[in-house]
Order: sequence, then C-alpha cells, then structure tokens
Amino acid sequence: MTRAKLELGEITHHNIKQLKRLNTVVFPVSYNEKFYKDVLEAGELAKLAYYNDIVVGAVCCRIDQEVGRRLYIMTLGCLSQYRRLGIGSMMVEHVLNYVESDGTFDSVYLHVQLNNDSAIKFYKKFGFEIVETKEHYYKRIEPADAYVLEKRLRPNTINGKNENHSNNFKKD
Repeated sequence: MTRAKLELGEITHHNIKQLKRLNTVVFPVSYNEKFYKDVLEAGELAKLAYYNDIVVGAVCCRIDQEVGRRLYIMTLGCLSQYRRLGIGSMMVEHVLNYVESDGTFDSVYLHVQLNNDSAIKFYKKFGFEIVETKEHYYKRIEPADAYVLEKRLRPNTINGKNENHSNNFKKD
C-alpha cells in the first residue's frame, strides 16, 4: 500500500471557488467576499490542503496588530471523511512554523465554538489554551458563544516589561 500524499498549496484566483465550496461544507457560518479577497492576498497565511491531489482542507490566517502582534487563524478545517489523517496537524504546523521563522509574533489565536470538544482537544495538543469566552460571538448558530484559544510565543509584555503574573496563580 502506498502512503497518501499530503501537501499544502497556494490559494489563487483559479482555485478560490474550491475554498468557498470547502468552507460551506466544513463550517456552520458563511464568509463574505471581503474574506475571500483578503485570502487571495494572504500568501503563506492561506493554504489549501491536498490529500492525493484532492482539496480536502484549508487554513486562512491574518495578522492582528490591535494588541501586540498576533496571528489570527480565521479558519482551519478539513472535510470530515479526511480527518485524523494528519491534515489538520500539517496545517497547524505550517502556521506555527511561519510565526516561528518570522520571529515577531507574540501569539497565535483563534475562536472555537463552545461545544466543539474535538477542536478544543486538537488545538490543546499544539499548546493552545482557552484564555477567554466570547458571548454571542456567532450569529445564527447555537451555541452562539466561542472560546478564544491562544498559544503564547513569548511572555506577556506591557511597554516592553514583563507583566506580573503573580495574581494569576492560585496556591495549593
């Protein structure tokens, strides 16, 4: 038996419709034209995932500079029949390699629907932690609340100084 070929490829004007179709199948929310326009300009931050030359997943990120410099994973998904084959891990590893080689990011973060236990468990394997709950994050789906999962790449800093975390730790 031959091993399956897993690879990531560019998102272009020629294959953006495949991304749109994939997203409508994988995610319970729909994305507007601006999302897809931004994805076309994202370069390494947006990739299609192929399993034996078939598009089965995608990851789309953007740089968020509101608080520090963070990478936001807007979408990362795989068709259900191709899950647990290493495709999601390949996409997360691509993102983590990107931020590591860039060296200027403070963290990577994303939103996960509260009841998506398999996604939460998946991201925790890569060092992501639940840092916040956003109420009413999603429109037109239940539950509407989302967790914010974040992987810190360096200590929190305020004005170049490390934050004091002593209040965050409970004594046994």
